[in-house]
Amino acid sequence: MPQTAHRPFHVLVVDDEPDVRDLLVEYFREAGHEVSSAADGTEAVADITRNPTKYGLVISDLQLPGIDGLGVLKAAKAANPSVAVIIVTGYASVDSAVRAVRLGAYDYLTKPFTLGQIDVIVGRAAERQALEAENRQLARKMEGRDLPEAAPGIAEQLDSIDRRLSRIERVLSELTGDRSRL
Repeated sequence: MPQTAHRPFHVLVVDDEPDVRDLLVEYFREAGHEVSSAADGTEAVADITRNPTKYGLVISDLQLPGIDGLGVLKAAKAANPSVAVIIVTGYASVDSAVRAVRLGAYDYLTKPFTLGQIDVIVGRAAERQALEAENRQLARKMEGRDLPEAAPGIAEQLDSIDRRLSRIERVLSELTGDRSRL
């Protein structure tokens, strides 16, 4: 059973292959996440449109009936910019990977993938979202205040967050092979 040391996501699994969809739904449920699923992109986009902030994580196949995975990605990011979207495909290409990342995909996996890969990606996404939430909370606390007059330790907390985000970006770059960010 997968382990989660982070706050559970509400996950949307979008795949037209019932076996893959069912496997991912069960995997995320066992990990303690609330899970919804869709068999095609049109159904997924309709759900996202009805519930714009419902999902913290969307995992979508690239090749789908109706609206494709990139359309699901666009709809998810338009509805909730902080959602993590993972695109999976059995027909990977550099072009589709680049397009997915440019549209805001958190990650891009080729089939077959392992559940261990999913676990690592979900853990990174959860950590990133926690850091973003902490950053937003600190920013709200800082509104209308001058940093030198702020409570002691705020500058150190902001520096710590910045260092943690830099480490996450470095690990992401290493995992995706994107050395241009280093």
